[in-house]
Amino acid sequence: MRKSYIALFLAICLLISCLAGCSTNNANNDSATQISVTAKEKDNSTFKLSYTQSDSLDPFKAKTQNNQVLASLVFESLFDLDESYEPVTNIATGYAFTDKTTLRVDINPQIKFSNGSDLDIEDVVFSIKAAKKSPAYGSALSCIKSVQAQGNSVIINLSYSNPNAVNLLTFPITSIKDDKNGFPVGSGRYRYENSNGTVVLKANTENGFDPYLATITLVNIAAADSIDNAVNIGNISYAFRDMSSDTSKRLSCAKKPVSMNNLVFIGVNSTGGAASNAQIRRAISLAVDRTVLAESAYAGYASVATSPFHPDFKSFGKINLFSSSADSATAKQAVNQSGYSDRELSLSVLVDTNENKIACANLLKSQLESAGFKITIERESVREYRRRIQNLEFDLYIGEIKLSDDMNLYPFLASNGGAKYGIELDEMTCDDIYEKYLSGDEELGKFILAFNDEMPYIPILYKKGMICYSKALKGDMQGYYGNFFSNIDSWNFNS
Repeated sequence: MRKSYIALFLAICLLISCLAGCSTNNANNDSATQISVTAKEKDNSTFKLSYTQSDSLDPFKAKTQNNQVLASLVFESLFDLDESYEPVTNIATGYAFTDKTTLRVDINPQIKFSNGSDLDIEDVVFSIKAAKKSPAYGSALSCIKSVQAQGNSVIINLSYSNPNAVNLLTFPITSIKDDKNGFPVGSGRYRYENSNGTVVLKANTENGFDPYLATITLVNIAAADSIDNAVNIGNISYAFRDMSSDTSKRLSCAKKPVSMNNLVFIGVNSTGGAASNAQIRRAISLAVDRTVLAESAYAGYASVATSPFHPDFKSFGKINLFSSSADSATAKQAVNQSGYSDRELSLSVLVDTNENKIACANLLKSQLESAGFKITIERESVREYRRRIQNLEFDLYIGEIKLSDDMNLYPFLASNGGAKYGIELDEMTCDDIYEKYLSGDEELGKFILAFNDEMPYIPILYKKGMICYSKALKGDMQGYYGNFFSNIDSWNFNS
């Protein structure tokens, strides 16, 4: 019996020993696993971006696209816009219209700049005022009349009613004071640093940002063609191209289209001649095959404009005023209703040296001639093209304008608008109806009907930009306009 107790005791001891050993091994394995999970590789030299050394890194003084693109890494904004042009809170925690022309924006008081200083309400007021005077943001912010601090909020007074004004608050928020090296200070994912006489971007890990790309080298490349070549051969890793020329054919790197708010349109001289007739303007719109222009003239880097507003804009995206394909039969009916005969429908199309616009004009000529028009194309230098437009020396012209992110149409529908040329606002009603829509005194649908009846200009497409990057760069590239590096924390060069 005693031997049985001894045997049982030894068996229990052995079992406890085994369990303890297993527990130790599991703990060691868990520890090893934890180390492998938390330990992250860092890259401090491979990822490179272009910048313009002769231009300012201050986002409110920078004039080049190069340096303006960098700003989205160094600075945060009050709001970001998602790919549907919907505002997403960032430094701001919310907003409210206290009346039609007063916007209150509430600020997160817990945010710090990359140098450890607090982001105060005074920094926000300073940034709004600086942005209003800047070459990059000033034009879009012309509707802001004044701004003042109120506790943890800023009160923005608008010069006119603008229900989408919050979409404009995507400019950088900077510290009033530069850092000790003279660099502007933001609260973004990276900060500017001087590394042995070279400007680099260092990850701002104080806010929990912990990317593989810990240091980004900046390479001085100013010329557009040189940037294209540099990303092709790997001298830089990533670039945004606004497709101001047809760069897509020259780029052999990885590419992704990026939505932009750049409207390509047909400007119409409604002050005289056949184009002064609203039915003729409608006939021109009906005869245009917008899909062909987007896919051929712009190589697919464009979205068809089915209304005056961007199709991606959530508030307006379901408006289908224009067909994406040509309707020559209905266009001919509109011509018949105009009272003009075929012999009177000779129109010229003015275009500058931009290769996309030239391709667009050539296709447009064919499309309009299918509807009974006689079209000649007049190519001019950029300077002469602009002079002729300003002096109303055109029948039609192919134009492009970057609309602000609130999708405001005042560039066309205001007497001082930048694209007003040829539009006889005194003879139209759509401008007055649009103003009433902005103030909440008229429905959007009434403006759309008036626009279709009067056709002050003819929207064709919204041009897309492009992000291009080294094929060695890994990760799901989610950058979009205004937030080119949205998920840079997941990019790497691991094979």
